[in-house]
Amino acid sequence: MEVTSKDGTTIAFDRSGEGPPLVLVGGALADRLAAARLSAQLAAHFTVIAYDRRGRGDSGDTAPYAVEREIEDIEALIVAAGGQAFVLGHSSGAVLALESARTFPDRVWKLALYEPPFIVDESRSLLPEDYVSHLHGLVSAGRRGDAIEFFLTTAVGVPAEVVAGTRQEPFWSSMEGVAHTLSYDGTVMGDTMGGSPAPLKRWSSITVPTLVMDGGASPAWQRHAVRALVEVLPDARQLTLEGQDHGPDSEVLAPVLVEFLLG
Repeated sequence: MEVTSKDGTTIAFDRSGEGPPLVLVGGALADRLAAARLSAQLAAHFTVIAYDRRGRGDSGDTAPYAVEREIEDIEALIVAAGGQAFVLGHSSGAVLALESARTFPDRVWKLALYEPPFIVDESRSLLPEDYVSHLHGLVSAGRRGDAIEFFLTTAVGVPAEVVAGTRQEPFWSSMEGVAHTLSYDGTVMGDTMGGSPAPLKRWSSITVPTLVMDGGASPAWQRHAVRALVEVLPDARQLTLEGQDHGPDSEVLAPVLVEFLLG
């Protein structure tokens, strides 16, 4: 299925299940297929909307990129689903979910966010100042694999030797296909990875009930980020999913979402 966003870009999505609509906003490199397992877990309770963010999968991509266009994509999906919805955002997708609630609060019933990758203190290294432009330069030079490696080692913190082995895996080519969107995610994060919680104050106007989650197996800096966001939002609480990391098991995440969103 597909909707047309405000700028004319076609956004592809899958719809499954029955119940109130829930839009799933993925993080870096993820397409709607990455959400298939979680969608199946949630389909008994929600009409689940999993979509390809612009530039990925079957969705279009209209230059120049702007975060505002991605927010319009989410609104188009919510309108197609009936005009109001729950929104779940993962990683950089959590930032888009926040922006959607700030931009059109009347369309979002509740927010569920998993590990937005803010850097709010000195508990991890900061990204290079030219992070986004370097990603763009690598892709422009045809070095898509190097762009993914730079993202994984610099932003995610994957050891270089692990990435070297991953480059030999069959799925690496599919990641290269969306490598150009890594600079999009960097743009979405903006100034929120600079080592201070101050930029998070832009979301202090969001009053919808919000659950901000982290994994118990995730690094400390990630939990610090979640805590800092909860302190900013007027109606938010933090929940740690024990034993989980940045890619939580659907079987663990789904019941938590059902309880919060429908509670």
